[in-house]
Amino acid sequence: MKLLAYREQAEDFLKKGYELPKYNREEMVRKTKAEPTWIHFGAGNIFRAFPAAFLDDMLNAGETDKGVIVAEGFDYEIIEKAYAPYDNLSLLCVLRADGTVTKRVIGSVAESLKGDMDDPDFDRLREIFRAPSLQMVTFTITEKGYSLKGPDGQLSRIAETDLKECGLKPVLIMGKITALLYERFCAGAYPITMSSMDNCSHNGDKLKDAVMTYARTWEEQGIVEKGFVEYLSDATKVTFPWSMIDKITPRPDEAVRSMLSADGFEDTELIITSKNTYTAPFVNAEETQYLAIEDTFPNGRPALEKVGVLYADRATVDKVEKMKVCTCLNPLHTALAIYGCMLGYTKISEEMKDKELVNLITKMGYVEAMPVVVNPGILKPEDFIGDVLTKRLPNPFMPDAPQRIATDTSQKLPIRFGETLKAYGEAGLDVKSLTMIPLVLAGYARYLSGLDDNGQEFAQSADPMLSELKKVVDGYTLGGDNNYESLKMLYSREDIFAVNLYEIGLGEKVEALVKELYAGPGAIRKTLEKYCD
Repeated sequence: MKLLAYREQAEDFLKKGYELPKYNREEMVRKTKAEPTWIHFGAGNIFRAFPAAFLDDMLNAGETDKGVIVAEGFDYEIIEKAYAPYDNLSLLCVLRADGTVTKRVIGSVAESLKGDMDDPDFDRLREIFRAPSLQMVTFTITEKGYSLKGPDGQLSRIAETDLKECGLKPVLIMGKITALLYERFCAGAYPITMSSMDNCSHNGDKLKDAVMTYARTWEEQGIVEKGFVEYLSDATKVTFPWSMIDKITPRPDEAVRSMLSADGFEDTELIITSKNTYTAPFVNAEETQYLAIEDTFPNGRPALEKVGVLYADRATVDKVEKMKVCTCLNPLHTALAIYGCMLGYTKISEEMKDKELVNLITKMGYVEAMPVVVNPGILKPEDFIGDVLTKRLPNPFMPDAPQRIATDTSQKLPIRFGETLKAYGEAGLDVKSLTMIPLVLAGYARYLSGLDDNGQEFAQSADPMLSELKKVVDGYTLGGDNNYESLKMLYSREDIFAVNLYEIGLGEKVEALVKELYAGPGAIRKTLEKYCD
């Protein structure tokens, strides 16, 4: 069975349990190319597994007759090797926590283009942006795709060159997007929505800031017409909504590839580009997914709410993100990361078979954090955390590791735990009633020792503050006479925890838990059994 032959071989596909497009794909492609409404930048796995898939749902239901055009602005080989040879079709494998797999051919991508200004494809991009019918431009290009600055906060060398020397032929994707928006401005200043779907806070602002930097520079240099900046600043013309996306799409999995081959599906080639992108004609993803978008679309939009997209005002979208980051997902991840590394786990799904760890994150989420959760109203926190605990984290197909999640822990603790502690104070609740959250914070001091539960060294994950914070527990031994007074240098730091734990009355409790965790070999397990049984 081959993707390009899904209609001729429909009977074989259906016998094997594959779902196929129910719409006239040729007609969809024709209409989309003639009057494009949606173009997406970022041709990676998340796009094919989520936006392209829910648009396919709409096409199958007869709720739209238009597909999506995808463009890739960084790794052009994705278009050349994963899209063009397969007529922009892909196979989506949804990996469920119960071990079952849903397989479906996705046909909603009508056209794929390289965002290379030296390629003929870019003329087509200009044409698309000049089309009055275009309603929205969306992005999954990762957070760094929007950044023009280096770690020092100054313009990166390539961004500086772009802005000073390249004019309307920039190198960076944000410059190219701005150049395309200028095409739209010159064609009639038509309205448009520029919507980031990347997993970063206030993503629309990051996109807008980058675009406006280019536009202002070009206007000052006199290489664009006056009024371009005003056009981009006019919310009746151009909008940059916030969104919250939640979906895991790991690189193509060898187990999935073997399963497809056993079915007789032939297009299983693993593609590794020269820029080290891992892709394939198929994409595998978890079943859980959420997308909330600020509803500001001056030129209209597809009715994607019919396939599960949540539309709301900006404040509500912000609440959805805070619910996820501060209560229902990220704190649970960090707890599993810290203790998983010390207990020798290498997969999150394996940790979800550990009774004490499951109890730790379940009580932390449902009992301790839920009283101060930010409730967005359009999504129940209890339902979200329920999906995390029963579908996402136990999923054996999701090869996520505590070692990966433990990366940059010092940068994550303020949001993932500090906001909850601050909310307790604001609500007049007693932080001394907490046990699971203090246990995670205490676990961090144990993690900093670099010693696992047996007293053996383990490799700590990269963190910009690791070498500095390790000094707090320098010389600590298991069962030794440690100077726990040094812990005050850690737990009083508001830059790490968002609060001074001593000032809110929690420092001493955390210190006591740290002492238990350092009591000797096996102390981590004994402490978890004591508090999380």
